[in-house]
Order: sequence, then structure tokens, then C-alpha cells
Amino acid sequence: MTIRTILEFPDPVLRQQAKPVTDFNAGLEELVKDMTETMYDAPGIGLAAPQVGESIQLIIVDVSKLEHAQKTMVMINPRIIGHEGHQVDEEGCLSVVDLTANVKRFQKVTVSFQDLAGEAKEITAEDRFAVVLQHEIDHLNGILFIDHLSMLKRALYKKKVHKMLAEKETPTEA
Repeated sequence: MTIRTILEFPDPVLRQQAKPVTDFNAGLEELVKDMTETMYDAPGIGLAAPQVGESIQLIIVDVSKLEHAQKTMVMINPRIIGHEGHQVDEEGCLSVVDLTANVKRFQKVTVSFQDLAGEAKEITAEDRFAVVLQHEIDHLNGILFIDHLSMLKRALYKKKVHKMLAEKETPTEA
């Protein structure tokens, strides 16, 4: 298992439409192991393959009931097939550093997906778990949680990131 680098906004891979997974093989299992180690190291509660540079439809989410337990659910080719209600919850993202914000999402979602063996599955999630699923599935469609914010908040964040990137590129005087 390897801890992978998590791509950060504005990396263009984060804006790509991820490709469906068709090969359920040892390489996919190894990627899931790497993503799991990476997610918990970050630390995070969800991670999408594009965030580690793999533009495929794969997400992992933490489904632990206890605070220090680690149990992940692997979802391949996930699709939201049903939804109800709305909620506003605070979100952050491992690829959108130094920002949290309230985002409006569905309160309940039903998601169809495949497991690591390629078997079709379906799950219905509510509240915080529903938010996490929507957030990670958005990554597969090139959508970041900042896209759900007002134009002003998004513009301010982009300006901040561009300033940070410019400062990294400018050599400091000794």
C-alpha cells in the first residue's frame, strides 16, 4: 500500500469526467488499498479516484460507527438514482485546501454501484452519509464543492489559491 498525493484545486484532472470502470482486477484492488491508506492519512472521510490522479469512477467512503474505527465502503461506477428533501451541511475537501462552507444537498439519496467484484449493489443513505456520497460522486463528474457556492465565495477562493500558487513560484531572497 502506498500513500498517494492528493491533487489540489486547480489541477485539471479534478475537472475531468471520470471513465467507467470495466476491469475488476488486482490493479483496481491495489488502487483501493492505496486510496484507503491515503484517505485515513489525510485524514478524510471520503476520497474519489480523480483526487489521486486516476480518472475512473471509483470512490471510497468511511462508514465507521466508532470514532477511531476504520471501515470503508468501495463504490465503483456509482450513480444517484433517487433523492429526497434538502439539507445544508458544512463541507470541506481534501482537494480544496483551507476552505469549508455550507452546501445545500439532498437529505436522502439512493445510489446504485458495483463492488470490487463487479456485483451490482444499491444503498440508501440519509443526512451526513448522503452528503458524503453526493460530494464524492460529484468528483467523478468534475464537480467540486466550491461549484455549489455563490459566485462571490467561489471567486474569492480562486483568487486566494492563485495568490498562494504565485507565492510558491516566486523565489524568496536569501
